[in-house]
Amino acid sequence: MVRRTGVAASALRFYEELELIAAVRTAGNQRRYARHMIRRVSLISVAKRLGIPLSDVQDAFADLPRDATPSQEDWQRASGRWKRTLEEQRRGIERLEEELMGCIGCGCLSMKACGLLNPDDALAGGGSGPRRLD
Repeated sequence: MVRRTGVAASALRFYEELELIAAVRTAGNQRRYARHMIRRVSLISVAKRLGIPLSDVQDAFADLPRDATPSQEDWQRASGRWKRTLEEQRRGIERLEEELMGCIGCGCLSMKACGLLNPDDALAGGGSGPRRLD
């Protein structure tokens, strides 16, 4: 699996611990992965490159069988759930981009004192950290 996917053996063991993939043991105690696990590892690699947390991958894989090849319906259910998560993340990134472009565009150079996005620091009452993106 290491050679086929390019993923380190230590990462594969970690994915096993998270129950993202599964292996069987040989008599010599070597791990053997079913062929359908390659697709899972590939999706995990893509998610990692895109900055998608493994917890989101776990949620997407939750209902997929690990002991048998998932059916097309299984993958459609999983991808639909993951698509909704990705759409939520995309909307959050777009909101952040709009907020940043608006703030940078006003020229005041201060998000704390910005009269456009946070008049009279009204957001401070909600606590520290980013408030408009929740």
